[in-house]
Parts: sequence; C-alpha cells; structure tokens
Amino acid sequence: MSKQANPTLIGAFVLGAIALAVVATLLLGSGTWFGERRQHVLYFDGAAQGLQIGAAVVFLGVKVGTVKEIQLGLDQNQHRFLVPVTIEIEPNVVRASGGETVDLRDRATMQQLIERGLRGQLRMQNLLTGQLYVDLDFHPDKPARYAALDPDLSEIPTIRTTVEELTSTLESFAMDKFLADVASISKALNKLLSSPATQDIPKRLDATLRHLQSLTARLDAQSKPILGDVRRDLVELHKALAGTQSAMARVEVAADRVADLASPDSPMVGNMSKASDELAKAATALQNLAAQDSPTVQNMNATIKEISRAAAAIRKLAETLEEQPDAIYRGKH
Repeated sequence: MSKQANPTLIGAFVLGAIALAVVATLLLGSGTWFGERRQHVLYFDGAAQGLQIGAAVVFLGVKVGTVKEIQLGLDQNQHRFLVPVTIEIEPNVVRASGGETVDLRDRATMQQLIERGLRGQLRMQNLLTGQLYVDLDFHPDKPARYAALDPDLSEIPTIRTTVEELTSTLESFAMDKFLADVASISKALNKLLSSPATQDIPKRLDATLRHLQSLTARLDAQSKPILGDVRRDLVELHKALAGTQSAMARVEVAADRVADLASPDSPMVGNMSKASDELAKAATALQNLAAQDSPTVQNMNATIKEISRAAAAIRKLAETLEEQPDAIYRGKH
C-alpha cells in the first residue's frame, strides 16, 4: 500500500516556487519595482524600422532609460504619419557637482534642457542587425519641432538622422534637369573632340615641340661664348669695384684728416684764429693812423707846412742871390 503525501511538504514546496518566481521577476525587471519611472514621448518623422521595445535611451553616451512603446500616429494638420516612441527614464541617473541628483523624469527639468538644445534622434546601434536606439544630445542649432499629438505627455523634440537629411536633399534635387545638363555637356564635348581642329592639335603640338628643341640646341651652342664674355666682364667689374672700394677708403681717411684739421680745438684753427686777430689789430691801427684827426696826420701836416715855408724861404734866397750875387758879403739892401 502506497504512503500518503505530506501536505506540509507540498505547501512548503509551493511557497518556495512562488518566492523563486517573485525573485526571478524582480531580477528580470532590472529592479523596476524599486524605483519610480516616468515617461516622455518623441515623435519621429520617418520609418523607425530597427527600433524595438526595450531599446536603450542614451543621454550623452550614458544609458538613462529604455523604449517602452512604439506606435503609429497621424498628424491631421499636415496630413503625415509619425512614429510616437514612448520612453521611460530611470531615477537618479544624473548627479550634479554638489552631489545632488538631477531628475530627468521631471517635465520642468526636461523642458529646461530642451530650451538649451536637447533633441532626440534615432541612431544605429548595430550595423549588422540594423538595430536602432534613441539618442538624446544637445543640438542648439536645430529648431525644436513639436508634433503635440498628446499634450498630456512630456514631449522631447526630434531631429532627422543624417541618412534622412541626405534622402530629403536627394528627393528635392532636380535630377531630371541635372541629367539633361550632363547629356548636353557630353554632346558638346563629343562634338568638340570630333572636330578636325581638335584632332589636329597633337600634330601641332609635336611640331611646336620640335621647334622648341631646335631653338634650345641653338641657344645652347651660342650661349658658351656669351657666357665666357659675361664671366670676363664680371671679373673686370669685380676689379673695378675693388679699386672703387680702395679709393673710397682713402677718401674716407682724407676726410677724417680734414675733419681733424678743421675741428675747433685743432692747432691750425687756433693759429688761424690768432693770425686773424693780429690782422684785425693791424687794420685797426692803420685805420687809426689814416684818420684825419689822428695826431700822426696832424704832425705830418704841420711838418709839410714847415717844409713848404722853408722851401719858400730858400726859393726867395735863391732869387735874391740871382739878382744880387754880392749880397752874400755885402748884406741885403
């Protein structure tokens, strides 16, 4: 007869299984039950193929949350389809320099970051699988575009990826006109290259090169004597320059000597100054002697008068003797 199962044992086994299930759920949920999470929404204009629920949300290269929901929305104002992506931000992922935390879950805090240029963008996480993730980074040069399909949710503006911008540029590019211009240019080039004048260019170039070679040979042959003359002229010029430098050196020495002789404290200048002073004194003495009121001139005038009187007396005596020769011994009658 078989033994009956113990109910206590079965109950303990069931309770242990339930506890293990709870622990496994908590571990697989990465502790989501222990921390409050808040959501933001991003509206992407374009295909979100490769983005999956559970994909990472990265802020400045650091994972701060995960993608919780991916939907398909319609913007009735602009008649376009959008991809609303709901993300959840983990708490206490940003710390300030003072140690306090910055709550990225708070709508007001997120709005301040948006005003500073925070934008959302889809980026490639794996090139092989094409898996995407949501990247949050600052792009102050990009305008904030809001879809505002659900005003009750905190919206983060998005920007296009590089591929989307390139695709948009290519879509707006006038490819038909570009291809028509290329065809026209190709036709014009074909016509130009097939013309007789263009085909004759190689022959003309060959003839020109031959003339240049002949001219170079003649110049090479005639340049040797010319170079010899130039060398001789350069030698003579060098000699002339050397002689000129020597003469200039002598002129500089003579100029230095003249400068020394003409200096105010030189002996020659002193002697010349003394001679000039003596000549000035002699000229002054002569001027004084020649003056009409000078004693010398007055004495000479008196002497001349006496001499004139004596001459008159001698002339009178001669006349008397001529008339009366015997007056010498008889006396004057």
